[in-house]
Amino acid sequence: MASSEIPQSEIPFKIAVPDEKIQILQKKLALTRFPDELEDAGWDYGVPLADVKRLVARWKEGYDWRKHEEQINAELPQFTRDIEVDGFGKLNIHYVHKKSDGEDAIPLLFVHGWPGSFLEVRKILPLLIQKSEDHPSFHVVALSLPGYGFSEAPKKKGFAIAQYAEVGHKLMLALGYNEYVTQGGDWGYSITRRIAKNYGGKHSKAWHTNWGASPTGPPTLFSAPIVYLTNLLKGFTPAEKAGLERSAWFRSKGMGYYMQQSTQPQTIGYSHADSPAGLLAWIYEKLVTWTDNYPWEDDEGRARSRFPLTCDDTLADDCFTEVLTWVSIYWFSTGGPAASARIYYEVANQGNVDDSPTIPQGISFFPKDLVIYPRSWTRTKYLVFESEHGSGGHFAAHEKPNDLVADLRKMFGKGGPAHGVVKSKL
Repeated sequence: MASSEIPQSEIPFKIAVPDEKIQILQKKLALTRFPDELEDAGWDYGVPLADVKRLVARWKEGYDWRKHEEQINAELPQFTRDIEVDGFGKLNIHYVHKKSDGEDAIPLLFVHGWPGSFLEVRKILPLLIQKSEDHPSFHVVALSLPGYGFSEAPKKKGFAIAQYAEVGHKLMLALGYNEYVTQGGDWGYSITRRIAKNYGGKHSKAWHTNWGASPTGPPTLFSAPIVYLTNLLKGFTPAEKAGLERSAWFRSKGMGYYMQQSTQPQTIGYSHADSPAGLLAWIYEKLVTWTDNYPWEDDEGRARSRFPLTCDDTLADDCFTEVLTWVSIYWFSTGGPAASARIYYEVANQGNVDDSPTIPQGISFFPKDLVIYPRSWTRTKYLVFESEHGSGGHFAAHEKPNDLVADLRKMFGKGGPAHGVVKSKL
């Protein structure tokens, strides 16, 4: 975006972590005290000790934050602006904003979740803005949620989904996008869903998610008798059965973090704020178990096999660089790493909210996401687009950028079910 095009109050932003913060990180990494580990524990008890030791050593000695900071700044046009949130005052919000050259480009708000960040837009942004006669293009906005990345964190209790949705909506209006569409997974699903509910029709015109859960849960004979009886008679497809198994695994083996963050987020916050190794292990576990054999790469672009890996002197200096960059965004975040966990508590304590949108919705199903319900459980009369993929996990924009963008192009392109939903132009 040229300087003459920058709206008033929009401030260009470059990540520039103070040297002092980098030095403190190095000192804390050098003083890491590791726990012991049972023989042959593997992943049964959590992240293996050998993995964390290798990652900590690489973060301390071989990982160059300045190099990756420079790369992020070069790739992603970043800005900040103040957003007034009802009852919470002004928050300084960090975001990525890149316009397409396409005349009919569609404004799209991308919303990340936990433990993600604005970096999740990195791979899909250049694809979304592409101008072509064969598919639609998008003006892309990707905010750092309040308390994440380089956005200011809320200072008062009660900042829940409605407030995150308000921030995203007001940001789009401030940028001149009176009509727009949204995309998100994880908390991005809940936030874009609320945007669709609260601002749908006039402003939010359609929403797409890669979260395959039903907001009401499994159907019962009383809540949805037709769906319930159909399931009994016809059963489920192989993909749906696999999704239910994955969902059962997540409930029994993968929700410890959720219980902690939704009940006592401050307690785990001390570990996250003081121990880079503790924060690393907390997030690294999710990057491994929530992805579908994702080939994490070093800084030379050489694909690795699934974790755990062996980093030694024969490999590039930045082995595990994607993981360390991902976690560094949390460690260097404006609000501190503890701030990102509080959304769990606020949502768990806000009570039931009717947020059923009445605008077009699309869903992309990836088999290694965390909650994947049978298709009949997720369908409403407003669901206009479904796509089922054979691989991919929770972080679709990062793991499967081409697949996710292809789905958006189909949904919003000519002949697609949401074609032409955005009428107004800048």
